[in-house]
Amino acid sequence: MQEIIKGNKAVQLMLCVKRLVQKRVVLQTAVSAMRSEGLNIIMKISFWSIGKVHEAYAKEGIEEFTKRLSKYFTVQWNIIAPPKNAANLSETDLKIREAELVLNLLKEGDYLVALDERGKDFTSEDLAKFIQQRANESTKNLVFLIGGAYGLDEKVLKAAKQQWSLSKLTFPHQLVRLILAEQVYRACTILQNEKYHHG
Repeated sequence: MQEIIKGNKAVQLMLCVKRLVQKRVVLQTAVSAMRSEGLNIIMKISFWSIGKVHEAYAKEGIEEFTKRLSKYFTVQWNIIAPPKNAANLSETDLKIREAELVLNLLKEGDYLVALDERGKDFTSEDLAKFIQQRANESTKNLVFLIGGAYGLDEKVLKAAKQQWSLSKLTFPHQLVRLILAEQVYRACTILQNEKYHHG
């Protein structure tokens, strides 16, 4: 009887190992396929924005493009709440406090891209190349940061590895989030030679 029980356990163990091997093969195949397409599935794209949660008029679009973008990379939004008593702070003090919040969130391996009007202008194709370069360099977390109402403090700009001017125009912060998500998604479709960019 004991030999039968041991035999059954051995069969169950073998089946379990077989299923694990099959899953590993599937995973390795998926990883190889994605790498052959020029994408690094290890890299995460993070959108950080100082301010309130997404407002209704922008939320649907932000969520839609975030969902589409997740086909290429792991994507995460981090809405950084403004400092307490922000309304009572001067412009300079508010930016300093916001900078502290941002810098405390940064971790080793984060590649910070600060959105700033004095930053570099990118075409959609330039952005696609930039994202590809970061992936090729095995960047762990590509962070796009939208500042507060008065922009970003110099400490944050110095900590950023890239400063990017999304536009010379001034947009509401909620709309900037939507435009940013759409542009990063567009860049990924360019990398994949998909029709969206010229659709």
